[in-house]
Amino acid sequence: MNQFDPARSIQDLQYFGEYGGVNPSIEDSSTFTFLAANKMEEVFDGKEQGCYLYGRHWNPMNHYLATAIAKMEGCEAGIVTASGMGAVSVTLMQLCQSGDHIVSNRMIYGGSYALMKNFLPKYHVTTSFVDITDLAAVEAAITPNTKVLYTECMSNPLLQISNIPALAALAKKYNLKLVVDNTFTPILFSPVILGADIVIHSLTKFINGTSDTIAGVVVGTQEFIHSLMDVNSGASMLLGPVMDSLRSASVLKNLHSLPVRMKQHSKNATFIAQKFAEKGIRTIYPGHESHPEHELYKRDAHMGYGYGGMIVIDMVTKEKSYQLMEAMQYANVGYLAVSLGFYKTLFSSPGRSTSSEIPEEERDAMGMTEGLVRISVGLDMDIEETWNRIEGCLAKIEEPAMA
Repeated sequence: MNQFDPARSIQDLQYFGEYGGVNPSIEDSSTFTFLAANKMEEVFDGKEQGCYLYGRHWNPMNHYLATAIAKMEGCEAGIVTASGMGAVSVTLMQLCQSGDHIVSNRMIYGGSYALMKNFLPKYHVTTSFVDITDLAAVEAAITPNTKVLYTECMSNPLLQISNIPALAALAKKYNLKLVVDNTFTPILFSPVILGADIVIHSLTKFINGTSDTIAGVVVGTQEFIHSLMDVNSGASMLLGPVMDSLRSASVLKNLHSLPVRMKQHSKNATFIAQKFAEKGIRTIYPGHESHPEHELYKRDAHMGYGYGGMIVIDMVTKEKSYQLMEAMQYANVGYLAVSLGFYKTLFSSPGRSTSSEIPEEERDAMGMTEGLVRISVGLDMDIEETWNRIEGCLAKIEEPAMA
């Protein structure tokens, strides 16, 4: 892997508060003053950049957070949004216009899938969904109207790893923008360093880590971020998914512990995944040699942070998956809840929750069986005790599901 270290970028962040505080001061204002009337005119005419004029456009705390994540990703600039879907939406609507086409990984978050499958066609923007690991299929799907190649670094929910350098080469060949959702793998992968043009995160998940905030971010070139903020044509400015400055301050504080947390998530997930596999339960985890993209992961990831905190197991039937999740919640393994990246373990049935927007026949084609359980492994300090509780839950299920 390259020498870029996202954790070093976070470590080097330094923002002083207005009165010398070790945390930056929160500017709790919806609008900002101009000392000269002509400067306000220049900002609205697009002749002046970098000014604070109105909270929907920018505020200092949002700028601090966006800049911090841009540095973490090795990008020039960023902009934060009120949700991860806000980040996805403004990015695609800024890059595409009526008649344009997107090529997307078919195995993505259900909300992103529904946006491209059901919503964007209202504005005559269409999408072809393909197996992103089949580079020939990706290239065959590209048309003269294609503008965007979209994928997730680690896919939701089946943990498929995208070959970012190869996709970047295709994007460059056909003059496309490669957009990568890096929500599952912050710190683990640096998609822009690998060749991506734009990176998106749901800050709600690992980056914030405390399941108390809904937020998103887009990072890329200064030119693209300025286009999103343009008062006349910027998707972020005009659609208005603004993030509250108080929430930005909270996420920025949590960002500093992200490298440490990701190491612990990975350590715990590696242990639990191995235990499930030893039980004979089908287990999907990129740290296992049996994972189709195991070697690709090792080639492109920052391996000092492990293989990530996400595991998928297959209990074969919906009934057994439900029994296991309910038992694990009762045993205080974690919570039966959607989302991920929390300090407690979270588990859900993806086909009937976060991927329910994808048609059933498509889920079947992807291998998203009804018995799947997606597990976001928490920060437990005694992971062996956690496994003992899980093992007790498995014992309570008649005829435990085997691979």
